[in-house]
Amino acid sequence: MIVLHTIRDLRETLEGVRARGGVVGLVPTMGYLHEGHLSLMRRSVEECDFTVATIFVNPLQFAPGEDYDRYPRDPEGDSDKARSAGVDVLFMPPVEEMYPRPVKTTVHVDVAVGFMESAARPTHFDGVATVVAKLFAIVGPCRAYFGEKDFQQLVIVRRMAHDLSFPVEVVGCPIVREPDGLAASSRNVYLNVEQRSAATVLYRALCEGVEAIRRGERDAEQVRRVMAEVVSREPSAELDYAEVVDPETLERCDRLEGEVRLLIAVRLGDTRLLDNLGVVVPEGTATG
Repeated sequence: MIVLHTIRDLRETLEGVRARGGVVGLVPTMGYLHEGHLSLMRRSVEECDFTVATIFVNPLQFAPGEDYDRYPRDPEGDSDKARSAGVDVLFMPPVEEMYPRPVKTTVHVDVAVGFMESAARPTHFDGVATVVAKLFAIVGPCRAYFGEKDFQQLVIVRRMAHDLSFPVEVVGCPIVREPDGLAASSRNVYLNVEQRSAATVLYRALCEGVEAIRRGERDAEQVRRVMAEVVSREPSAELDYAEVVDPETLERCDRLEGEVRLLIAVRLGDTRLLDNLGVVVPEGTATG
C-alpha cells in the first residue's frame, strides 16, 4: 500500500491503473477506522482491481460547535488497518490540499430537506455532497462503496451521482454491528461505560418497530410510537427522531407497503448516534 497526500499524485496513479484496464474501487472515510469501514475496503478489494481508500475529516460537514476539532483521529493505526484490508492506495490529503481557497461552490441535493438529519444539522449534507463530488471528480470512473449505517447519506450520494452524471457506481453495503447490536461508528469511542450499555437502545427500538410491522401494523405513525416508547424506557437516552421512510426518496410514509426503512437518532450525553433497518412489509392481513 502506498500513501498519497496530493490530488495530482492520486490522479496520476489512477490514470496508470485505468490505462492497464483496471477497475478502480473507492472507499471514502473520515478515518478512525472500524470494522464497518474495513468491510467496505475488503469488498472493494474483492470486486475491483485497485482500491483507493480516503481519509479526510471534512470541515464543510461540521457546523460551528460540532465535534470537528475533537473528531477521533488515528492516522498511523488507520494506515495499518487499511493495509491489512488489502487497500492499494490510502489518500490522506490535508485540508489545504482539498480546499486551497475558501469554498464558494457547494453541492446541494434536494432530498429530505428540513427532515431527520437535515433538520438536526442543516448544512451537513451540503458538506457531504460537496466533498464526495470532489472525490468523484478526482478519482474518476470507479465503484464507490458506502455503508448503509449512514443511510440518508447513501441515498443523497446516489441521487447526486445520478443527477450529475458522474461515471461512478455507488454501492451500498450492510451495516456492521457489535454482538449486542450496536452499529459500528467512529463516534462510539465517545461513550462511557454506562452510555455504551444504553446505546443498544437504538437497535432494540428498530427491531421492535420491524416486529410491529411483521405482526401486521400498517400505520407508520404507530410504528414511530413503538420505537419512541422503547427509547423512553432508557433513562440515559434522549430521542432525536424515529422515522419510517421510503428507502429511495426518504419521504415520510403513512400507510406501509412494499419496502420501507426505519431510521432513528438518539443522544447519549454529548454523543449523537444513528441507526436504521430496512423491512419488506408482508402482504396479507394488516392492522392499524
